[in-house]
Amino acid sequence: MMAKFDTYFLMNAEEAKEYAVAKVTKFPWDTASLQCKEIGDGNLNYVFRVWDGQGHSAIIKQAGEALRISADMHISTDRNRIESEILLLQGKLAPGYVPEIYFYDTVMCACGMEDLSDHAIMRTCMLQHKIYPKFADQISTFMANTLMGTTDVVLDHKEKKELQKKYINPELCEITEDLVYTEPYNDCAGRNNVFAPNAEFVKTELYEDKELHLEVAKLKMDFMCNAQSLLHGDLHTGSIFINDESTMVFDPEFCFYGPMGYDIGNVVANMMFAWCHGDAESADAAERETFCGWVEQVIVDVVDLTMAKMNDYYSRHVTDRMCQTEGYQAYYLRTILADTAAVTGLELIRRTVGMANVKDLTTISDSAKRTRAERICIVAAKRFIKERQMLHTGKDFLQILHDAIAAC
Repeated sequence: MMAKFDTYFLMNAEEAKEYAVAKVTKFPWDTASLQCKEIGDGNLNYVFRVWDGQGHSAIIKQAGEALRISADMHISTDRNRIESEILLLQGKLAPGYVPEIYFYDTVMCACGMEDLSDHAIMRTCMLQHKIYPKFADQISTFMANTLMGTTDVVLDHKEKKELQKKYINPELCEITEDLVYTEPYNDCAGRNNVFAPNAEFVKTELYEDKELHLEVAKLKMDFMCNAQSLLHGDLHTGSIFINDESTMVFDPEFCFYGPMGYDIGNVVANMMFAWCHGDAESADAAERETFCGWVEQVIVDVVDLTMAKMNDYYSRHVTDRMCQTEGYQAYYLRTILADTAAVTGLELIRRTVGMANVKDLTTISDSAKRTRAERICIVAAKRFIKERQMLHTGKDFLQILHDAIAAC
């Protein structure tokens, strides 16, 4: 049976079922009752859930050679190996916050991991306006531990440089450099997705704002050059499994060494998208107030809790002698907060007008409400980018959102 998997090919559901039996050896699979379904909804990979009638299940994730959103965009299938290794590392730094990895196969560019069917994709839950009171505390713990735990502040510098070398990830970084830091401000590749009623607004507010371009240029070079921490690299609500008790992060194939505010800002921005959808699509006023109020508190708490936990992690684990100099810790954390604000803005813009939009906005059914929601995101985003050094607390982040709501 294994000879079939000696050469790379893109599996279908039947082949993935056979593959799981061969590779996930921790379960005594009941092959007579075995089932498989392709469940991937992302842009890069093929994801299969395999299960039997005896309660055994696993996820098989395979890297395709071309992006699912564009057959013309090819990237290395080695990204699945990187993801598997990162999840193993993150599992040590933040136990219980990532799925267990069963294996990685260098031939098929596939991995097997824990089935989290008792969780749901967080973006889907946000579109249904569900509330998860433990989320802010849990995601802030994950980010504080995995980000601070891979810095020069904490690690032996040679160990950190080995990790940096191992996860340089140039092809997926190029996607971020293009789709986040370049194209939303000029549509130079002609592939931005701009909602027609906002076309002129986008032209004026994004394409023609040279002051904004200058700030984004600074941020782009910092993203490319500041090897601060090992990032998840794509930490949005579509990369989080959630239920009432647990938050599980997956899909870290964009990981590389960069400014840690990139991950934190992604989480904050995607909660703002959730707010926009709840505000526009909640027919019941009480439901709208409850959901949007919870999201606003999450925005504040994600910022404040993450920074507090990073501060504590730094104090307990700092090893670099010079980083123990009085005043440096506070300076270091301020730079992280400024980067977090900037990336909040970058993510708000790129998911509104760039190639990869978010369902939180695109599924708003009323055209006028969608137009307003997108303008809220863009107006807030520009302030997050331009005023990033002036924000000090989660309430400061929320105030910018409130100001944009009032302006639109």
